[in-house]
Amino acid sequence: MTESLSNAEARRIALAAQGFATRRPAGRIDRRHLHRVMDRLHLLQLDSVPVVMRTQYLPLFSRLGAYRAELLDEVAYRPHRGRYPWFEAWSHEASLLPVEMEPWLRFVKQRAREGETWGRYFEAVREDPAYLDRVRDEIKSRGPLAAGELSDPRPNQGDWWSNRSTGARALDWLFRTGELGIRRRPGFVKEFDLLERIVPGEILNRPTPTFEASLDELLLRAARAHGIASAACLVDYFRLPVKPAKARLAALVEDGRLVEADVEGWRPSAYLDPEARRPREIRATALLSPFDPVVWCRKRIEGLFDFDYRIEIYVPKDKRRWGYYVLPLLMGDRLVARFDLKTDREARILEVRAAHLEDGENALEVAETAAGELQELARFVGADRVRVGRKGNLARTLSTALRSRGTRG
Repeated sequence: MTESLSNAEARRIALAAQGFATRRPAGRIDRRHLHRVMDRLHLLQLDSVPVVMRTQYLPLFSRLGAYRAELLDEVAYRPHRGRYPWFEAWSHEASLLPVEMEPWLRFVKQRAREGETWGRYFEAVREDPAYLDRVRDEIKSRGPLAAGELSDPRPNQGDWWSNRSTGARALDWLFRTGELGIRRRPGFVKEFDLLERIVPGEILNRPTPTFEASLDELLLRAARAHGIASAACLVDYFRLPVKPAKARLAALVEDGRLVEADVEGWRPSAYLDPEARRPREIRATALLSPFDPVVWCRKRIEGLFDFDYRIEIYVPKDKRRWGYYVLPLLMGDRLVARFDLKTDREARILEVRAAHLEDGENALEVAETAAGELQELARFVGADRVRVGRKGNLARTLSTALRSRGTRG
């Protein structure tokens, strides 16, 4: 049977699934809190853009508030009680995931090995397999290494694997095919090691699931993370191969593991996690990173929130509408404003380059809420104050709200 939902109901289900129906912790944030967020999201997308702070730190901030950012690195890249709980893999782009998910992602590595993805890499590997063997053997014997620490990194000569060193490309290929894993040094520097030194043997020795079973597992995890979503959004969560993944949805509905749903204003129909929480209201306040799962799928947030959003990092400056690195503000169950932000680390200032209020929202109410959240973000990124520029229809009101809180706006 198909369930019918209003847009407001779907929006609350989606936000609850992402952790926004739960109040932020009042006390000190520890590794248990980070694990709880990971259990909801199933992955954290990685990106090196540090405009405000590197991407992977911000979804945790949105759900937990300010925490000690180094804690994420300790959980992700330092063994705890002799093991790593998370590992890096290619999923929704480069991501951190729980190590228990490794078997379900083996088909991704197999596709790379067979040349179905990363075709240029595949061709290069066939040209010089002996070099790959030497790189693999060196990691095995010497332990974790960055690309520049290889005994023969082969600086780029412009004729193999684009503009990076051959060593860097070889290491990335061995990571993509599952032979190597990645740890991170301070400064987000990659170091590569054998995957078996990161993912426990008890997991690596598990039988490899079938392709169909892997798709089913990842689609169901995506459904739990989304609460309710279109087929396209479920497939995109872990960047699954589109046709075979969509073909599995009918079987999951037939088995009762997903429920088809008609959502007001959505075309086509959606898929609902049958165990999704259905709160009557959402009282969250959060700034959302451009790489937060809530805003990954642009059509999804347009359908759920009537919010037109795109990342304008790669848009020429004179053609940007909202700014370079724009964070939407969630207030209750609405996206009410957006802020173009940048951290000036040397001056210890969180800059609000532009502040835009959405149509129909109350400027005073939003500005007061945004001021508190921006102060919390400033504390998180190590800034002493928030500075507001003149761009945007909310800039002046926001500046006043910050001054009333004793923060120079």
